[in-house]
Parts: sequence; C-alpha cells; structure tokens
Amino acid sequence: MTIGKRNSLSRWLLGSVAALSLIASAPAALALDNVKILVPANPGGGWDQTGRGFGQALQQNNIVKKVQIDNKGGAAGTIGLAQFVNSAKGDPSALLVGGSVMVGGIALNKSPVNLSQVTPIARLTGEYDVLVVPASSPIKSLKDLIAQFKANPGAVSWGGGSAGGTDHIIVAMIAQATGVDVSKINYIPFAGGGEAQAAILGGHVTVGLSGYNEFAGQIQSGKFRPLAVTSGKRLPGIDVPTLKEQGVDVELSNWRAVFGGPGLNDAQKAELMATVEKAVKTKTWQDLLAKNGWADTYLAGDAFAQYLDNEIKQTEKIINGLGLAKK
Repeated sequence: MTIGKRNSLSRWLLGSVAALSLIASAPAALALDNVKILVPANPGGGWDQTGRGFGQALQQNNIVKKVQIDNKGGAAGTIGLAQFVNSAKGDPSALLVGGSVMVGGIALNKSPVNLSQVTPIARLTGEYDVLVVPASSPIKSLKDLIAQFKANPGAVSWGGGSAGGTDHIIVAMIAQATGVDVSKINYIPFAGGGEAQAAILGGHVTVGLSGYNEFAGQIQSGKFRPLAVTSGKRLPGIDVPTLKEQGVDVELSNWRAVFGGPGLNDAQKAELMATVEKAVKTKTWQDLLAKNGWADTYLAGDAFAQYLDNEIKQTEKIINGLGLAKK
C-alpha cells in the first residue's frame, strides 16, 4: 500500500470514529408513548371537556399509545396546580390543563403556587360565557335580571366556576357597568360544570354563567333560558344577544391552554410542543372545536409565554381594581 493510500485510509478511519462518537454522545429521541393529563377541575366542566377531547385527539390519531386523565378540582384549579408542580417535575409526558380561570384564581387568592412554576406549552381555545336562568324563572330577560340586581344585589345569586375565575370577573364587571356595589355580589362558585348545572336547574341560584357549550344541551332542550353572551358580537349560529347590545358594556372571553411540568429541559419541551402541535392539527380536534363552538386560538412556545405574562398582569389589574383580591 502506498503512503497516499495509507493516509487516505487513516483519515477515513478517524472520520468514522469521530462520527460514531458523535452518534453515541447524541441524546436519545424523546418519543412519547404515554401522556398524563391533569385536569384541575371536577368532571363535566370546560377544562374537563378540553382535557378529555385533547386526549382523544392524541390517542385516536396514534400520536401516543396511551392517555391517562386525572381530575383534581378546587380553588380555581390551584389545588390541581399544586399537585402538578409537586408530581410532574422534569416529566416530559405530563400535561396540565388551565387557562384564564386559573390566572384569576391565583390573583384573587394570592396563591403561593402559580403559573411561573410550570412550563407554558400552548394556548388551545377561546370561549365566551352565556348567562342563563332555569326555564321556570320569573326572569325573562337581561333587563329583568339587571333590575333585580340593582334593587337588591345580595338577593341575586350568581352560580359559576371557581372564585376569581372568568365567570366571577364577568359578574364583577357587570356590577361595575350597572352601578352595583361589587362588594355586595352574591357569587356561588362551583368546582365543575355538572355541579353548576344541577344548582341552576334546582333553582339554588338565580342565574348561572359558563362557557356556552357547557349549557348548550340544556338551552336546546328548553331547560335553560339564555339571557346574554359575553362576546362583542353574536356568536355564529347562536341567536342570543350580547351584553353590549343590551346596554351592559362588558366583553370577556375564557381561554384554555396546556402546560408542562417544572424543570423541563429544551429537548423535553420541544418534544412536548411537537406532540401538542400534531394533536391540534388532527381532524379529531378540529371537529371537537366546531362541535363545542370553541375558537381555535392555538399559540405555542415563547409567544404563548409572552401572552400569558400579559394576561396575568391584566387580570391582576382587574381583580385589584374591582376590590376582589384577598387583603
């Protein structure tokens, strides 16, 4: 063998060894076989519908092999959030459902656990509330409701989601817009949509409010009378007037999102984001959005983290301005 050939062989061998060394030192692919979704609310509500629907999109489209859903309700989601923070550290297969209700609950209660302790992955949906009364109620319109509210605020009980959440903030904003003392609001929080529906049907609260889809079945069956929606314009295909067009200048939406556990490294975060992105592009998920009347507000990664930071600041400003926060 000539010197030139020996040198070429040596360079080839050295290059091969270097390549093999790089392959050996590269991190293993983070293929997610299983995903655990913690829903920080009782079954039946919007977070539960979001978590279970998203889980179906993951599993039915073979994005992951298995999805586990756990419910842990209470305190505007902060009980579930605390559990997630403690149990999901560094776990790339764990997801937490949350949203504007949780942001409000944290601000209202000055919670020691907050969303800075988890990893923002993606905003998924947006939804507007509907105000309803049972069909047997003497309240026939928003005008009737506001008249009673002004005459005797404490006698009008409002049933909605956790204290400090979107529903609670909407009631406070309605009070402010109609000249009612916010401190006299009689707000009754429920940990899940099923409990709220039962209370409204049983006449245990004067009026209920939640995302339109949660009450859609009862509205369509005639058991609930819708009074108003909290959107700026009427919702497509839904013949319910807005608060604004009835003289109450209030508009607010409820967004929902998924978060990863604390302490994820960049590779774990990227894999979780990629998994979520695959799911939101499926027909399963898109059909669920259409069925439930949810707006597709998908926003991921750093853009979502920035949005979340702004939402936290704005929500704290609203709650403090309305005097709702704990002293």
